[in-house]
Formats: sequence, C-alpha cells, structure tokens
Amino acid sequence: MSASGEAVPAVLVIAGSDSSGGAGLARDVRTLRDFGVEAACAITAVTAQSHSRVWAVHPIPPELIVAQILSALESRPIGAIKIGMLGAAAAVEAVAHALARERHIPIVLDPVLRSSSGGVLLDAAGERAMRERLFPLTTLLTPNIPEAAHLVNEEEGVTGSPDTATLLEWAAALLRQGPRAVLIKAGHATGAEAADLLAQAEGTRRWLTSPRLAGSARGTGCALASGIAAGLALGEGLEEACWSARQYVLNLLTVTDLPSGRSQAS
Repeated sequence: MSASGEAVPAVLVIAGSDSSGGAGLARDVRTLRDFGVEAACAITAVTAQSHSRVWAVHPIPPELIVAQILSALESRPIGAIKIGMLGAAAAVEAVAHALARERHIPIVLDPVLRSSSGGVLLDAAGERAMRERLFPLTTLLTPNIPEAAHLVNEEEGVTGSPDTATLLEWAAALLRQGPRAVLIKAGHATGAEAADLLAQAEGTRRWLTSPRLAGSARGTGCALASGIAAGLALGEGLEEACWSARQYVLNLLTVTDLPSGRSQAS
C-alpha cells in the first residue's frame, strides 16, 4: 500500500539473475523501484557473470518456473509483465503455459538471443518456441537492431545503420509474427540521433528520437523493457510508456560509473 492507502502497482518480471547486479533481475527490480512500482519475480535461469563475461548459466526447471509465475499472479494484482532472458525452449514453453490465461495483462518481451561476444543465449528450438508461443501473447516486443535482423531472417549482410525503409519492413515482418506492437531500438545504430521505431499492429508508426549519447551501459535493455512495463502498470498508454522509459535510460547513460557492455541476462 502507498502512503495514501492505495495499492501500489506491481510488475511481474520473468528473467534470469545476474550475479554482478548489472543486468537481469537486479536491474529490473531497481528500475521498477525507481518508477515507484513493486516487483514480483520468476527466475528462468541463474547466471554467474562479471561485467565482461558469462561464467555459467544454470536453467531453472520448467515446473518451478510455472510455479513461480502462478504463485506471483495469485499473490497480488499484476499490472504488467516483463519477460527477459529465457535461455531454453523448456523455459519458453513453461512461461507460455503459465501465461496462457492472462491475456488481459500487458506483456513486454525483450527477446534476449545472444551475448555481446556472440554466444547464443537462446537456441534454435527456444527461438522457435518463442515465436510460436510467446509472440502472440506479447503486447510489445523490444528487439535491438541485431535481434530484429535475426528475427526477420535478414541478419546476413546487415551492416551499419539500416535505413528507414528497412526498419519499417522489419517492423511489419515482426508484427506478422504475432505481437501487437514492436519497438526496434536504435542503440546499435550510428548517427547524431537515436531513433527507435514504435510500430503497432493497427498501423501506427512513431519514431522516438533523441540525441545519441556516447558510450553504452550494461542492463539498458532490461531497464527499458522494465520501465515500459512500469508505465503500463501505472496506466500509461504504450507510446507514453515508451517515452518515459527511454528518458529513464538516457538518464542512466549519463552516469559514468555504470558497467559497460551488453546485458547478458536482460
């Protein structure tokens, strides 16, 4: 309860842990706290990692993933769901099974496929299950440019910053796979401005643009998706929630002591 006696909105985070604290559930919970939203958690994998590499990944048994999700849903009203690292097809199937009857709750899916070093974090079977089982349940899919290219099978030959027409084509292709909206993140692009593309199934297209900041930080993908989920739980519209979360991430990037590198468990 808040000081006024009103129930504080909660977001259910379904993701992997990160022993370094820079990404994964640690980043998600910190982000939700900053937005004034409570967190319920379901862990899909336990990872041992530093700010420079992944040491080990231990998947959680699928039956325990289901039990975590169902008990969280039973414990309190959930205003939104954020899904991050899944790790394996069994985890994807478990999450899809547990959420099959929760279509009234908005779901933000960050499709964590690979690490920054190129290691595969979701194998082909897991990716196929994610497309078939989770994309149709998803309110917003949040791939970065390499993930979007991979998910539309145009990974080969993609260099630099895709042009506007290409990004619009990718967004349309992703929407055909089932999510109700897609946010293609521009962090891996170049240029003076960072322009994320928000595309919705009913036809709306918006470019969310801001000056590009130098450098990068681990956990920004986690923070963005969790920030959007927080906004949705607080009753914001999708575009408003995306803008609020982008501003939050921009503020994070101005902090000089954040660890660098791509999140491994977002």
